[in-house]
Amino acid sequence: MTAQIIDTDAIKNDPVFGQLSFDGHEQIVFCNDEDTGLKAIIGIHNTVLGPALGGTRMWTYKSEWDALNDVLRLSRGMTYKSAITGLNLGGGKAVIIGDAKTQKNDDLMRKFGEFVHSLSGKYITAEDVGMETRDMDIIREVTPHVTGISESKGGSGNPSPVTAYGVYMGMKAASKYVYGTENLDGKKVLVQGVGHVGETLVKHITDEGAQVIINDINEARLEELSKKYNANVVLGNDIYGLDIDIYAPCALGATVNDNTINQLNAKIIAGAANNQLADEVKHGRLLKERGIAYAPDFLINAGGIINVYAELEGYNKEESIRKTENIYNTTLEIFELSEKENITTHRAAFNIAQNRIDTRKKEINS
Repeated sequence: MTAQIIDTDAIKNDPVFGQLSFDGHEQIVFCNDEDTGLKAIIGIHNTVLGPALGGTRMWTYKSEWDALNDVLRLSRGMTYKSAITGLNLGGGKAVIIGDAKTQKNDDLMRKFGEFVHSLSGKYITAEDVGMETRDMDIIREVTPHVTGISESKGGSGNPSPVTAYGVYMGMKAASKYVYGTENLDGKKVLVQGVGHVGETLVKHITDEGAQVIINDINEARLEELSKKYNANVVLGNDIYGLDIDIYAPCALGATVNDNTINQLNAKIIAGAANNQLADEVKHGRLLKERGIAYAPDFLINAGGIINVYAELEGYNKEESIRKTENIYNTTLEIFELSEKENITTHRAAFNIAQNRIDTRKKEINS
């Protein structure tokens, strides 16, 4: 089934199962606590390969419909992210509705942790947008089902650097496929969103000699990083028609859509954001028709989950880096499979991931 932006008029009578982003999810948990003001949703998409691991995002959504749609799309993406990277994990995600800057506190985190704990390990949480390593430490006070805790507490810490490294590997593989060289020296790269992951990606590609353009809603952050990395700044949303080689979306999803896709001059899309294609089928096909090489987001942004998964196995940083580096090889395989079978890169990656899930399901049922 294809996840896409929902039509709210179509879901008034079927608010959950009727959503287009509902894809056979195993469980959806609505969490509410009046004392702390917690309103959260946990989405568990698939646990065939193992417990559902995925981060918690705290965001000020326009509506509860948007929050539900987001958690459904994100949890589904985690299923295929874990599957294609060979991890024995399923797909899950959580969203907390609220402003992380003004509404987040330790009591809220503990209460959310209690809801996570009530699922008895079927869902394991981690850090995502609006959350920090310290928040994972607070959640750990009430449940062991959390990863990405501080290194001082035996965890792997902030997964952002490893996520960024995986995106960097995927970008280099895409460059190899399109330009015949993985070297990014001189390539014009637009990084949209310069949070923890985006900044680390900027550092990697700047060190390699790329000409970096940065864009973000936080102008103070842009000014800071412009000075730090000698990057050019572009403000606002009118960025898609820029003269660039590589577009790296590293903020929220669905930036490749009906309004933006025909504006793109980039030959490569390789970024950290989840669910970059508003419509996986339609926009994946349009990118292929336009000759734009799309490195599937759920593959190249998998470094973070590779890193936090290592906590469950006994953390080994060197092994996490080695597995993350292999994103380069897998990305090249996806491009080659897409070309050979004349399918989109998203479909090529999806097929590999789904085949692993189906194989395991047959083993379980036999």
